[in-house]
Order: sequence, then structure tokens, then C-alpha cells
Amino acid sequence: MAHDLVLSSGFLAFARHAGFLAAVEELRLPVDGLCGTSSGALVGSLWVAGMPARRVLELLTAHAPLAWCRPHVRVWRGLFVLDGMMEELARHLPTTIEELPLAFGAGVVAPDGHEVVRAGRLVEAVAASCAVPWLFAPVAVGGRSCVDGARADRLGLGAWREARPDRPLVVHAIDRTGGVDAPTDLGGARLVRSARSGASLWSLGDVQRQFEESRLATLTQLRPG
Repeated sequence: MAHDLVLSSGFLAFARHAGFLAAVEELRLPVDGLCGTSSGALVGSLWVAGMPARRVLELLTAHAPLAWCRPHVRVWRGLFVLDGMMEELARHLPTTIEELPLAFGAGVVAPDGHEVVRAGRLVEAVAASCAVPWLFAPVAVGGRSCVDGARADRLGLGAWREARPDRPLVVHAIDRTGGVDAPTDLGGARLVRSARSGASLWSLGDVQRQFEESRLATLTQLRPG
């Protein structure tokens, strides 16, 4: 039976999630859907669209994240806007979530609370999931101003499971920047954990090391036997 993957938030943890997905590719684990929050939504959307994990790593680590950020004139809404990132994503992603070959969801916080966006415009949903409050301005999704889903739920596991029940789940959880944030009540989902990225807007650090650490850890934990 095909699995669904859940990629947690993790500040600029592109290499960690790409390493996890590279191991999923090596193991030939059948995947039917993916839910991601923040960096998990960004990496996951590209992978679900058909981009191999190593190519995702190359794309997202070619420049310091600050290169995608543009100052926001209304700084009280956020220091930066994510227009540069959205323009780059539009070159690689379809217009809508429904056009993806697998089920996909992005965790956001909307005006009425946390939700996993599973339909509608894809780039906007992913960008909203990455819009850390005060650092980035909110992004309009379906006419609503939305921000990073990690503000309320780092996994979005409950909302995803409610929408797609009875599917085997594999969760890739990145440790919080402030320390380990152990997920609670995984309900039988398999858990792979990675250390935080230690990245900043100015430098992503040693992305090859981060990638390999998460790839090897995933292979060890998910390989049969």
C-alpha cells in the first residue's frame, strides 16, 4: 500500500527534507500523498511535482535565502515579502494543487485558525506556509491572508489524517530551533527525526552534510529488516 509523507516545519531545513526524500527514492517507497509545513511544504511541493530530491537540494540551496527576499514597504506586516521565491516556484510548479500527480497539502494559519490547504493555487499556498509572522508578510490564499502553519501546528498531521484516513504515514520531523519538539500522538505513523538545520537568511550552512545525515538516518530507520 502506498504511503503518505508528512514533512514538518523547520527553519530553512531544505537539505534535511531533501535528504529524507532522497532516501525515500532509494528505498522505492510507494508514495501517494504529501503534507508539508513551512520548509516541508516548499521542498515537498517540488518533489511531488516530479523534481528529484537531489535537484530540489540544488535549486533551494544555490543561493542564500536572503536572495529571494524583498523588503516590504509596510514593515509592520513583515520585514520581507516572498515575491522572489514565488516567482522561482512558478517556474517549476503547476498553477494549482489539483494538477499535481499526488495528493498535496500545505499547512497554514488562516484568519479562522490552522488548516492544511489541499486545493487551489499551489505557489500561494506554499509561500503562505513559509511566511513566518513578522519576518515575512502574509500571503493571500483564496482571498484570505495566511501565514506559516507552524505557528499553530508543526506537522499538520491531524488535519491531513482527517482528510486521508487509514493510510500508512511516515513523518519527517525537524527538531525545533529552540530544542527538540517531540510530536505527540502519532497514531501509528512511523517517525524519522532530523536535527535542526542551524541555517540563517544569510547562510544555509553545510547543506551537503545536512542532506547526507538525514538521508542515512532515514535509510537506517525505514529499510526493511
